[in-house]
Amino acid sequence: MLDIALLPGEYAVCRLAAGTTLPYALSSGLRGTDVVTVSWTADGISVICPADRAPAQAVVETTWRCLRVTAPVELPGTSLAALVNPLAEARVSAVTFSTFDTDYLLVPAVRLAEGTVALQRAGHRVTG
Repeated sequence: MLDIALLPGEYAVCRLAAGTTLPYALSSGLRGTDVVTVSWTADGISVICPADRAPAQAVVETTWRCLRVTAPVELPGTSLAALVNPLAEARVSAVTFSTFDTDYLLVPAVRLAEGTVALQRAGHRVTG
């Protein structure tokens, strides 16, 4: 069982062209629970960020809600299967990423209720 916190606000999954300069607003003045993650490849830049920080020039996916594993994760990434499998069974899409300390997942805002119910049925505690 994992303890999971629903972070406030909506999130965006964005794509920028390769070589694009990231706006300073992505990293400046982050609020207490804000999370921003950036991945670079030769094909482009992927950004996950609070929706109000999405770069203007980005292609933005639908609105997402972000969930954070709150209990210490011994090895980030290992809890993802326990989170993604119940969501897949409930047919709720998920985007995941890990930091040094914990795991995160995003579910479409319009499917948040179904996603949290699926996680709770799998034995996880969701707060927020």
